[in-house]
Amino acid sequence: MEPSGEEGCKTPKRSGCEIRMTCPPAPRKKQMYLKQRDPPENGYFQPPDLEMVFAMRPRRETCNSCVA
Repeated sequence: MEPSGEEGCKTPKRSGCEIRMTCPPAPRKKQMYLKQRDPPENGYFQPPDLEMVFAMRPRRETCNSCVA
């Protein structure tokens, strides 16, 4: 194919050169099936000192003589 005065690259326009692209469909989320569970037969674990774990310690007061 000889150039006819035009330089550079061109996109082919023949019908046999067309690239027909279609995008795939978007992925679908999997359905979540939440199964209601029964509570344990023996009950839930109750630690004896749970309140101690989450208890707030009293704040220490700063010493005025310690501050430089």
